[in-house]
Amino acid sequence: MNKNKYQWDLSFLYQNEEEFEKDCEKLKEATKKAASYQGKLHEENALCEYLRLEKEIEVTLNKVYSYASGIADLDRRKVESNAREAKVEAILQDLIRATSFADPEYLKLGKEYLDGVIKRHSELQEFDFAFQKLFDGASHVLSADKEAILANYSPLSSVGGDLYSTLSVSDYLPKTCTLSDGKEVTVTVSNWTTLMRSLEKAEDRKLVFETLYRFFDERKNTYAAMYKASLDAQLATMRNRGYSSILEEHLDGNKIPTSVYESLVKAAHEGSAPLKEYYEVRRKALGLTKHRSYDRFLELAKTNKELTYEEAKELFYHSIERFDEDFQKKAHQATEEGKVDVYPAEGKRSGAYSSGGGGIAPHILLNFQGTLEDAFTLAHEAGHSTHTLYAMEAQPILKQNYTIFVAEIASTFNEHNLLDYLLKSGTLSKEDKIALLQKECDEIAATFYRQTLFAEYEWRAAQLAEKGEPINYEVLSSIMKELYRDYYGIDIEEEVYKPLVWCYIPHLFYTPFYVYQYATSFATSLELYRRVKEGVPNSFEKYKGLLKSGGSAYPIEQVKNAGVDLTSKEPFEAVTKRMAELVAELKELL
Repeated sequence: MNKNKYQWDLSFLYQNEEEFEKDCEKLKEATKKAASYQGKLHEENALCEYLRLEKEIEVTLNKVYSYASGIADLDRRKVESNAREAKVEAILQDLIRATSFADPEYLKLGKEYLDGVIKRHSELQEFDFAFQKLFDGASHVLSADKEAILANYSPLSSVGGDLYSTLSVSDYLPKTCTLSDGKEVTVTVSNWTTLMRSLEKAEDRKLVFETLYRFFDERKNTYAAMYKASLDAQLATMRNRGYSSILEEHLDGNKIPTSVYESLVKAAHEGSAPLKEYYEVRRKALGLTKHRSYDRFLELAKTNKELTYEEAKELFYHSIERFDEDFQKKAHQATEEGKVDVYPAEGKRSGAYSSGGGGIAPHILLNFQGTLEDAFTLAHEAGHSTHTLYAMEAQPILKQNYTIFVAEIASTFNEHNLLDYLLKSGTLSKEDKIALLQKECDEIAATFYRQTLFAEYEWRAAQLAEKGEPINYEVLSSIMKELYRDYYGIDIEEEVYKPLVWCYIPHLFYTPFYVYQYATSFATSLELYRRVKEGVPNSFEKYKGLLKSGGSAYPIEQVKNAGVDLTSKEPFEAVTKRMAELVAELKELL
């Protein structure tokens, strides 16, 4: 049992290493057993046994993965921790190969037959949506032998991301530079934004930026080759599974209409004027001749607010007091002792996240340093955990894990609410208000506009791949130059190396067509929060209904049931309107 109340107590997963190892062996045996059902699922008894085994595997896999990744994230320097995590990954790959026969056999049996089986065996009812998704995408599932071949090749589909990780993390070589005052600094991916905030001279900021990006420039051909490898893998999947485009391939699993993606991109393009105005406001306020992309980290005002972790928790708790008791109770449960690893430590993973669901209690990783920003991070991650708690309460295990598409809704809802609470608290100085308005403008710029820019970049690069056009660093950089002009009104050709920003964004390599969901979630949460704030009848109950639905329906349906239609441009246009309002308010204060 961990005695430090500010650290994770993962004993709720395993009391010791022996228990973890026992479950790993259990998974290996279960994988062999699962493979033995190949060709037998037409027998009802065998089918029921296999489905029960599948659920058992899912629960155990969630548990070992949460434990292995959780411990590894506490100190990424430890070889044994990384090895433990790699062991679970290897088990998962074996499982994918061993069970690749199942979907083709389910399809052969037919949905009507499977529906009948789960009706006769009530404990299997939670498989209904999984079967619905399978049959909805039936035209893209191949025969058992072809699925087995694709399963064997599945590790190669992530080779671009794996190589990116090796080059950008394992083989990363920080560079040093000498500032105008003679001070030598080491510039890394982790510290450069902090450095930027502290540097008053434009020449120093330019130097730090170029020092960071020189790493990518020296390897730009390699990065382009890795990105092409990722595109080639996506193109192969598109063709093998009979999709009309790489975009459709990525959206089809959750039945996201391509019109949602198109509407998002169009709305961000057409509504970029407030973003451009914000950067002009910043340029004037900061006294800059030109606002460079890397100047976005400069603060318009200094806030002296410092908080202990306990004070940040109390601030968050007070901000949600107007919501019902059950919602507050879950927020407290999400942040109780042992469920949050609070402070930075050497070797600890940077950033913050909430993990859980699928039978695993949510737990939060933070790197709390006592700023107001950290209070928002706590509210954000508590939103994820609250979402998970509602889903675990309302849904069976196999329907608890919600999609990425809806994941950022609860987290950003909490942030909207905390901002409103602080602005109305009467405890803020003018400087505090400016800092908070900047934070909200920066949030929209980063989460809505910037992520949509990257989403459009992916879409355009994918279209080039589909046409057989060459993919190299010049082509990829030229897309970025055009998009930065369209969205920000910034000519990044004037910034040495900035056109290589695509090398800097890991999501583009690790999880293609992922980042657009930050923008859709943000637009959804903003609209849901507006409805709650304005007292629209049943709006909060509808919002909680979304949280409770977990992964029991397609995300577009879940969001629509809560009151937001993402197949239209309106929710996205509401974000651009909100940006315009915030910029106007910020101008007035400045």
